[in-house]
Amino acid sequence: MKFLDAEFVQGFIRMATDGWDQGWHERNGGNLSYRVKAEEVESVKENLTAGAWQPIGTSVPQLACEYFLVTGSGKFFRNVSIKPEDSICMIELDETGEQYRIVWGLVNGGRPTSELPSHLMNHEVKKLKDEKYRVIYHAHTTNIIALTFVLPLEDKVFTRELWEMATECPVVFPDGIGVVPWMVPGGRDIAVATSKLMEKYDLAIWAHHGMFAAGEDFDLTFGLMHTAEKSAEILVKMLSMRPDKLQTITPTDFRDLAKDFKVNLPEEFLYEKN
Repeated sequence: MKFLDAEFVQGFIRMATDGWDQGWHERNGGNLSYRVKAEEVESVKENLTAGAWQPIGTSVPQLACEYFLVTGSGKFFRNVSIKPEDSICMIELDETGEQYRIVWGLVNGGRPTSELPSHLMNHEVKKLKDEKYRVIYHAHTTNIIALTFVLPLEDKVFTRELWEMATECPVVFPDGIGVVPWMVPGGRDIAVATSKLMEKYDLAIWAHHGMFAAGEDFDLTFGLMHTAEKSAEILVKMLSMRPDKLQTITPTDFRDLAKDFKVNLPEEFLYEKN
């Protein structure tokens, strides 16, 4: 099978295009990675050629010898669909989980996303939680970023505010959402901070920067990001009309919702507001 004809590659390209269409990926902003299934690697193995080993910048031993499809550093999401062989790549990790090599893509040179340490550390955390997790997505979601300038950078505040703005939010991300204070992107420190939050949540906000989402497949992960950002958009519009709410969803309402939709909503987010 030709590499670009593989279903998982087409799904990756579609998700990148969807993110661009939402306006979340100005210039070379954002990145996407997918942990490739063994049978998917086998289906395209005739297209793979091994490059030189390079250091990841962190250690992810639980991902040793696995393959990932990732966007390239400095590459534009708007070009993924028209020049995928230049914009994305597949990488293989070594047996220690400390090095990677490119086995397909980036034909004009380059390297995987500068956020590779964050992606791989998040993949490792989510894999240990549930083998089904395969997608990590980072986008510059406009309204979420705007809210990080006006809301306290606290998990309980962002979770509660987003839950109140759209009824489906507590059903789509019942565990809540975490917040990382501003840190220099691309390094190990922010990767560690994000991966710690990913032990508890599927969504993590990077203050003044964007969001990370984790999911089992492309549809669920994109839908998770999309739902949170739409809720943030509603909140931004509400705050532009008045600084407070005349009415909202109450803690009792959330408990009723949780019962009917059979989800567990942590009590830490159902606090009484002053």
